[in-house]
Amino acid sequence: MNNFGVINKRAPRIDAPDKATGRAKYVDDMVMPGMLHGAILQSPLAHAKILYIDISKAKALPGVKSVVTSKDAGLIPYGVSPARYDETIFCHDKARYVGDEIAAVAAIDLETALEAISLIKVDYEELPAVFTIEDALSQGAPLVHDRYPGNMCAEVHQEFGDVEDGLKKSDLVRTDVFLNKRQDGAFLEPQGCIANFDSNGFLTLYSSTQVPHYVMRNISMVLGIPIGKVRVIKPWVGGGFGPKAGTNTMELASCLLSMKTGRPVKMNYTREQVFLFSRARHQFRHKLTTGVKKDGTIMALVNECYLEGGAYASFGIATVYYAGSLLAAPYRLANMKYDGYRVYTNKPGCGAQRGHGGVAARAAWEQQLDIMAHELGIDPVEFRLRNSMQAGDITCNEFNMSSFGMKECIEAVAGASEWKKKKGKMRKGKGIGIATGFFVSGAGYPIYRSDTAHSTVVIKLSEDGGAAHLLTGSADIGQGSDTALAMIAAEAVGIPLACVRVTSGDTDMGVDLGAYSSRQTLMTGHATKQAAEDVKRQVLEVMAEKLKVPLADMDVKGGFVTFRGESPDFGAMRSTYIKEHRGFMDNPGDKDPLTFREAARIAFLSRGTIVGTGSYKPGDLGGSFKGAAVGTSPAYGPSAQVVEVTVDMETGQITVDRMTDAHDCGLAINVTSVEGQMQGSLSMGLGEALFEEVKFDKRGRILNPNFAEYKIPTALDMPNVDCIIVESNEPNGPYGAKEVGEGAIMPTIPAILNAVYDATGVRIWELPLTPERVYKAIKERDKK
Repeated sequence: MNNFGVINKRAPRIDAPDKATGRAKYVDDMVMPGMLHGAILQSPLAHAKILYIDISKAKALPGVKSVVTSKDAGLIPYGVSPARYDETIFCHDKARYVGDEIAAVAAIDLETALEAISLIKVDYEELPAVFTIEDALSQGAPLVHDRYPGNMCAEVHQEFGDVEDGLKKSDLVRTDVFLNKRQDGAFLEPQGCIANFDSNGFLTLYSSTQVPHYVMRNISMVLGIPIGKVRVIKPWVGGGFGPKAGTNTMELASCLLSMKTGRPVKMNYTREQVFLFSRARHQFRHKLTTGVKKDGTIMALVNECYLEGGAYASFGIATVYYAGSLLAAPYRLANMKYDGYRVYTNKPGCGAQRGHGGVAARAAWEQQLDIMAHELGIDPVEFRLRNSMQAGDITCNEFNMSSFGMKECIEAVAGASEWKKKKGKMRKGKGIGIATGFFVSGAGYPIYRSDTAHSTVVIKLSEDGGAAHLLTGSADIGQGSDTALAMIAAEAVGIPLACVRVTSGDTDMGVDLGAYSSRQTLMTGHATKQAAEDVKRQVLEVMAEKLKVPLADMDVKGGFVTFRGESPDFGAMRSTYIKEHRGFMDNPGDKDPLTFREAARIAFLSRGTIVGTGSYKPGDLGGSFKGAAVGTSPAYGPSAQVVEVTVDMETGQITVDRMTDAHDCGLAINVTSVEGQMQGSLSMGLGEALFEEVKFDKRGRILNPNFAEYKIPTALDMPNVDCIIVESNEPNGPYGAKEVGEGAIMPTIPAILNAVYDATGVRIWELPLTPERVYKAIKERDKK
């Protein structure tokens, strides 16, 4: 049993009091002296040449301080991946989707800024547009970007093992096609920012971002400001889920406007603009061919995938790789072939969203495998157990499963859900389904080519030794990373959690690549643990000198210095401490053990401010083939899920009755937060399975850019969720910990799909599972 003092227990979130009482300040709550308000002009057309922009009337409007277009912003390209920098701050030749940014205004208030936007006249020449994969790839289709022939943003071709031989040796081979729909991130807080360019040429941007480090780099590159003069601070953030993991036009425009005016400039997206900016879930079309032996052994997989990616690349280069590479586990698979195509269209750009690139692929394959298990007469649980990978296995594309409690997860959900009692014994209209999945614990490499540390952390002790201040650039976007890092720091130093204070999300605090790819517990956690151990070592070194005790014979536990064997005489040290603190009411008593606070104070008197530093960078990961870096990670977290549903056979309405989820997080730093992340993943997966779809009209305009018409789950839609934490002790993680933020969404959609089949006898290969789609499938089955 683990003997931890702080971690691996339940702890309240350190940000909870401020959020619960309204003291937490989000971007929209912030005000600065002399602050201006900005607004953006966006294209009303999906594809159009820009012939002329007249800003004269907007500039003449009283209260307007600056109007900027591409002439002011320049044409330095940027994006997420340097391999596909295809964006500029503003359109200069043509608009590529409804919502593409044309110009921006800064004015004394928002009303004036919006009025000025309405006064900007743009002459467009409308061009033919492409809105579907088929249209974009058709012969002679108009190009979204002239430099990418055939509207092909990126394509991937990989083969591992001998797929042809694997299929030949298979006893059962089948092919299925699966289609999802675009989804929105649906975070509660729209993107917002305030830029402040000061008189000394330093630029500070406050932004509701997941990635302050990457935003800082893009601002420096695009606006020509040295990186050392750019600071990005993430205030409180109301959710991100991936779409906030890149630089948006609003951030760059607000910085440019502040540079032009010399005043702070605040900008916020409306909910409609959140949908227009998107950078959320792609639409995927997977065609999967799988071969298995009679005993259920998976022999080969052929995966062909087309991604509808919108007008800009964003994370799409990585997404198209993930859509293939993340099927290499959690089952043993020696032979895999993947052909992926990410296609440009005249819709908003897609990017990363929870379970990046793998959610639709997992939904397609888990349903197909369920069918094959049924055809072979093998129970779906048994089928998965036979094929599951375990710790020490390496995938065909060279992912190292250094810890991997997949079988434990499957067995846990099967037992907790009473699978054997229910499977095949439920009445018509009720069903039960299972699925599995896995995800990375941080991307193995930065987005840009660099040998940089992925995370650096500084911990500074207060001069009286009573508090440890953790300084990090990491981004808590609501997932609880600040609390997890504080717990790791407290555990490593040996002090109570209440003694740790966290300042995060600030590029001046250190390098941290941000909140994406479920990286912060493992990566920032490692740097935190290292910094905390550095602090403790420095304090104990002074104790060793003063008390004449070997360093190896001392430790810190629960806020007290402990000694192996007999405790030395530290009376003189305590007298020094108490003399400095006459009148204080919390001084230690004569018989109390030596406190860390006393030891840290003596260390300060001896050495000055005690500062510990830590950094983390993964070792060499992945293979030598093209694209090998995408999907590499120091660790992988598997999940299994059982879902029970009721389907109204007369309407097609689905009700999810119960969800049982098991996730291997290595070791739970904060048990409550791990369960919260599992529940959040299940909620998002349920929404994508049953309701969510961004809809467009024939001209590329979004029909449902609001939460009245874009449906997401509420508390009334969520069933009881049984969360089972599996701990496999990841050797590459701090204290054995690894991801939980995204892996738990992987099994949700296919478990629902498999449960719907169990309830109705019909397989559905297109999302979302609206009542109309389910009812139609039932009636078509009945006709046959």
